[in-house]
Amino acid sequence: MSDFTPQPPVKTTKTSIMAIISLVTGILGFIQVLPAIGPLAAVITGHIAKNEIKKSNGMVTGNGMATTGLILGYIMVAVGLCVTCIFVLTFAGLITLPFALPWDSYTYSY
Repeated sequence: MSDFTPQPPVKTTKTSIMAIISLVTGILGFIQVLPAIGPLAAVITGHIAKNEIKKSNGMVTGNGMATTGLILGYIMVAVGLCVTCIFVLTFAGLITLPFALPWDSYTYSY
């Protein structure tokens, strides 16, 4: 007989693919390569990755990447909403501007 004692299996971890996707789409949305779909994809995949990491009991890593993707995604969603509101208010103001002027504004009485 030999004195061979088997070693316990090594606990290996893997990085969440959803966390990587969240980070990449968040960066691409932030630098305006994917201006519309990037932030939404970053937010959705970031939440999926956080849930996957939480349920894995330490077997899946990538929490920092998922958090960074979420932050970039939410920042760009907020910026997009602000730009949309400014555009809509400006456009509405341009449409209503002729009706806001008095009808006889083209005549001058000195």
